[in-house]
Amino acid sequence: MSFGQGGPSWGPAGPGNSGTPDWEALAEASESRARRKKWLLIGGGALATAAVAAIVATAVISANSNHSDDAAGKDASELPSASALPSETTAPEPSFSSVAPPPPPDPKDYISDAKKDRLPISVDAFFPGKTLTTGDRVHTKGATHSTTQCATTTQGALGSILTANGCDRVIRATYSLDGVAVTVGIAVFETEAQAKKTAQQASGGLASLSGSGVPVFCRDGAICRRTANSYGRYAYFTVGGFTNGKNVTKADKNVFAVGDDLTNFTFRQIRHRGEVQASAAADITTT
Repeated sequence: MSFGQGGPSWGPAGPGNSGTPDWEALAEASESRARRKKWLLIGGGALATAAVAAIVATAVISANSNHSDDAAGKDASELPSASALPSETTAPEPSFSSVAPPPPPDPKDYISDAKKDRLPISVDAFFPGKTLTTGDRVHTKGATHSTTQCATTTQGALGSILTANGCDRVIRATYSLDGVAVTVGIAVFETEAQAKKTAQQASGGLASLSGSGVPVFCRDGAICRRTANSYGRYAYFTVGGFTNGKNVTKADKNVFAVGDDLTNFTFRQIRHRGEVQASAAADITTT
């Protein structure tokens, strides 16, 4: 069977030949060629990989050889000495004293015992200036007085209480504002226990102090407001009322306000006395 020019040609038909191509044989031949091509590609890839690995190994060996040659070629003096190499050193750590510093002095200690409380005791030490300003209230200072005869500054039973507890001195000052006058008195003792006991036992009260523009007040049976407190070795008292002799009631807030101003101011003055002496003692300790 033949086709025209250029086409495939198979020989004349022989016995058992039907005149058509042997498709099975052709398929086997094609598969054989495909297998040979595949093995050629695999083999070529393996050879290429081996060649690259050999090149890399050669480069590494060459580099190591060069480094060894450089080190071996240097004189021993050119190599870094052991002292030039960095060492694992640490910076010195700060040291602290194992002895704890003494606590700061307690200001109250210096106003609780006469042996420590060495500042001068006088009217000006506790009631300086001519006025006392608290908020928008300006109180004018009137008469002042200081005596070691403690009982003479009182009314009622307070005098005997002061004497029994060992009072050393009483300092008084009077302040006035808008028809209200208040006398504040500080009784001085040797110890805190004496002052505290006096304030707890207080009966009767402080005698008002007139003069320097303030008329007699809180006398002749007039009802006035009285207070008693203590701090450190000082007991302090107030007596306050109207300068016209009017009796004080709980509704008279202005009398209470002036009295509270004087009480708070006196407490702060005593406490400040302790703070000044404690601060001076701390300065001496640290120098």
